[in-house]
Amino acid sequence: MKSSPKTAALLLCAGAGRRAALGYNKIFFDLGESTVVERTVRRFLHFDEIVVIHAPGEDGLLKNALSAHCGLRFAEGGASRSQSVRNGLAALPADTEIVAVHDGARPFVTRALIDACVASARETGSGVAALPSVNALKMRSKDGLVSLPRDTVYTIQTPQAFSYAKLLDAYARVSGDFADDSEVFERAGYPVTLVEGSPENRKLTDGADFFSPGPGFKTGFGFDVHRLEGGRRLILGGVEIPFDRGLLGHSDADVLTHAVMDALLSAAGLPDIGSLFPNTDPAYKNADSLKLLGRVTEKLTDYRVLGLSAAILAQRPKLAPYLPLMREKLAAVLTIDPMDIGLSATTAETLGLVGGGRGMAAFCTALIRRL
Repeated sequence: MKSSPKTAALLLCAGAGRRAALGYNKIFFDLGESTVVERTVRRFLHFDEIVVIHAPGEDGLLKNALSAHCGLRFAEGGASRSQSVRNGLAALPADTEIVAVHDGARPFVTRALIDACVASARETGSGVAALPSVNALKMRSKDGLVSLPRDTVYTIQTPQAFSYAKLLDAYARVSGDFADDSEVFERAGYPVTLVEGSPENRKLTDGADFFSPGPGFKTGFGFDVHRLEGGRRLILGGVEIPFDRGLLGHSDADVLTHAVMDALLSAAGLPDIGSLFPNTDPAYKNADSLKLLGRVTEKLTDYRVLGLSAAILAQRPKLAPYLPLMREKLAAVLTIDPMDIGLSATTAETLGLVGGGRGMAAFCTALIRRL
């Protein structure tokens, strides 16, 4: 359902993103389930109009990245943020009533925050997402450092929603380049209303922002151990390995796959495999653990698996020749690239159950992300 009165979003995607040091515009970075820009666009699909403001020469790339969404408008950005907003405003239909300006590199904004800013703009003429400062603040002056009372200072975010007519007037009367739209709005004599922002509504800026967990990422840990027994097949990661003994268990006792399953279930906050596939149930007698892993992935309906890191502890046999095939089999079930699975094998230096050759164990950590 479209919003009323008529609303439009200007999504700023024209920056160079040099601090990210990706070698390309950061809005095309793959977050796992989508690119940064596509995730951002999806947050505004309830608006009547969306204008994506692109860097010169990148309109084709953007249209391709957003091909799943019909009805988008595109405008070329300028040499500064303020000029890009001016170009976007000019691309909007005249009957627009509320316009929300948002950084394309803030893909974690919530529908609730967007709607709160729009509601404020309807009521007061503006609604700007902002967070009170939680840090001690200093300002450098000619006389040295001056302390600022942090309860009067805010970190400004986007979205910034305004009466379209007033923002258009503000940009027409206030020349120059500014850090954000609320400054232009205020310089034109219009009052700015702040709306409580969110720490999760972060802007992806530096390289670390793209390669460290953020909102929606979850990690889990799994561990399993089984005794070795004669007359059993040795199955690890779905691969049968020639050996004089195999692991003892109700299923095929694939200790690696069991650790993987528990890591994924732990990350998603779901019951472990002992609860899902109890060893008292004859249905799982000698069960293929890779098939059980497939059952686990069906339960992760709200998540995408991003990667695993696992280690097998075994005194014998040598497992290194079989690790690539294990990665391929696990990756096929999880529908991820084998390169997203870190897998190693080590001994226990003749210590304990594993070191004495009486059993094997496996550890696994998993990274998943909410869709």
